Amino acid sequence: MGMYKLRKMWSDKVLYFMLVPSFLYFFFFHIWPIVGMKLAFYEYRIIGDNIYVGLRYFRELFNTPVFLNVLTNTLIISTMKLVIIFPLPILFALMLNEFRNGRFRKAVQVITYMPHFLSWVVIAGIWFEFLSPSTGLVTEVIQLFGFGAHDFLTDKSAIRWVLVASEAWRSIGWDSIIFLAAILGINASLYEAAYVDGANRWHIVTRIIIPHLYVAMVTIFILNMGFLLYGGLDQVLNFTNASVNSKIDIIDTYVYRMGLLNYQYSFATAASLFKSAIGVILVLLTHFISKKLTSKGAW
Repeated sequence: MGMYKLRKMWSDKVLYFMLVPSFLYFFFFHIWPIVGMKLAFYEYRIIGDNIYVGLRYFRELFNTPVFLNVLTNTLIISTMKLVIIFPLPILFALMLNEFRNGRFRKAVQVITYMPHFLSWVVIAGIWFEFLSPSTGLVTEVIQLFGFGAHDFLTDKSAIRWVLVASEAWRSIGWDSIIFLAAILGINASLYEAAYVDGANRWHIVTRIIIPHLYVAMVTIFILNMGFLLYGGLDQVLNFTNASVNSKIDIIDTYVYRMGLLNYQYSFATAASLFKSAIGVILVLLTHFISKKLTSKGAW
């Protein structure tokens, strides 16, 4: 059996070779950096050996008022994104499924998928124009209702909502793919049986479609919990400014600033390791709670 599998793999060697770039990417950018996490327990020295200092940088981290502020910002922004954005792809997939015109549905899908492939630099530029206090579409709309122009990008009370709205605009179409695929995979005989029993469209959605989405919903929710402390480095770097930085300065930007700009590599690694450890704990905790309550989990 072992030799048969080896011969089968060799016959498909071209396909396996196509996976090599992906394996190299994950090794060098996701696996190998884990080894470098040990720097959080050492005093980094450019010349000479690093000195083991134990939990020194973690104690400094939790005694730094700035870190407590960025941790609070990260939790608030990530929770807002999780609570508000998570249900939107599900609702969008349900809406797409209701379209009877296949061409129109495909056109909507293509249009809503496109923002996912744009960089945050481009997306920020679009939203800057959209929210411009002088020529932006939002300004023109609110002025029609008698309100004055408002700069949302420098408003501390609005900037977090701008991050949530721009993230939703970017991801709602792409994230709906897995849910739409699950819907399209439902056996048509279930619909036929339901209609024979007198079910209307609301019954179809609530009794057949949504239950078939439970596994995908639970899996994606658990994975999203693992990214609860990932507020979105690229997004925040492009939307931040001196007026609102105190409200959207997150762990990722703090690590970037301390590590790459201030050259405090060990301190920044400790902050990053803390974020990663909490993410792993949240994934495991959410998975086991979900298994206990619903018998469904990420694995």
